Amino acid sequence: MAKYIAKRILKAVPLLLLITVICFVLMKLAPYDAVDALTRPDMSQAEIDRIRESYGLNDPVAVQYLRWLNNLLHGNFGYSLLSHTSIKYDLLIRIPNTILLMLPSYLTAYLLSIPLGLLAGSRRGKWPDKLIDGFCSIGIATPTFWFAMLLIYAFGYRMKLLPILGMHTVGMEKSIPDLLRHFLLPYLVLIFSFLPDLTRFVRSSAIGQWKEDYVLVQKAFGAGRSEILFRHVARNVLIPLITKLGMALPLLVTGAVITETVFSWPGIGSYFVKAVQAMDYPIVMSVLVLSGSLVILGNLLSDILYSIVDPRIRST
Repeated sequence: MAKYIAKRILKAVPLLLLITVICFVLMKLAPYDAVDALTRPDMSQAEIDRIRESYGLNDPVAVQYLRWLNNLLHGNFGYSLLSHTSIKYDLLIRIPNTILLMLPSYLTAYLLSIPLGLLAGSRRGKWPDKLIDGFCSIGIATPTFWFAMLLIYAFGYRMKLLPILGMHTVGMEKSIPDLLRHFLLPYLVLIFSFLPDLTRFVRSSAIGQWKEDYVLVQKAFGAGRSEILFRHVARNVLIPLITKLGMALPLLVTGAVITETVFSWPGIGSYFVKAVQAMDYPIVMSVLVLSGSLVILGNLLSDILYSIVDPRIRST
């Protein structure tokens, strides 16, 4: 087991390095220079050149990349071009806010998808399956921001039951009930966003299991549908579903970009969008590297979890 994990980690290292290269190159190929966010139209060329020199932008590209990579490896993400605040400090403040929103939302959708997907898969073609699959189709086709605006209009403007912006009411930052009231609408939006895909995944796995030979054998021995479902099908469906837990890791940081922006939730998503709009490249690069790294770590976690529940994977 330890040998398998070590081998997977060694394979992840060059991928992490490749992510840093891609992020750096993409920023260099962007139509705007980082200095554009710092200059004014009335600045002279000499002033602009001094700014470029102070940020090391006149150095060779390879030198700039190695300097940036060295800073990353030492936990130095740099500073915002506009606010001049530490990006590391901003991330440490905002990441917990995003996790606070994402973790309960994803876990709720994950747990709801299991009974819904099993029910749909075991009743394929019948009304429970059509009802659940119809909901999934609507959920997948509905834009997240549109559903968010619908909830804002209904519960925020019409009924005035819930706040629609931010994480706290001013002056009530330590109030748990106030936090829960701000939390509820984005929480519902994210559940609606995650649930259809997870349910379809469980449904597809369940349908595949019902076609397996062991189901026919159990039927031949007189086992009922419920017994087969809960003692055999459900257990085998949960094995591939475990991989979804690993892939949820990047979602904990950058999985709510649209929702956070719509509700002005002070997390990584809204922070990233504002940085893109302001051409604050150090922030954009840091978030992209963080997100890409979490995708690789999520895949690694999925592989490890899968190897635990299915030892045959370790020998491949």
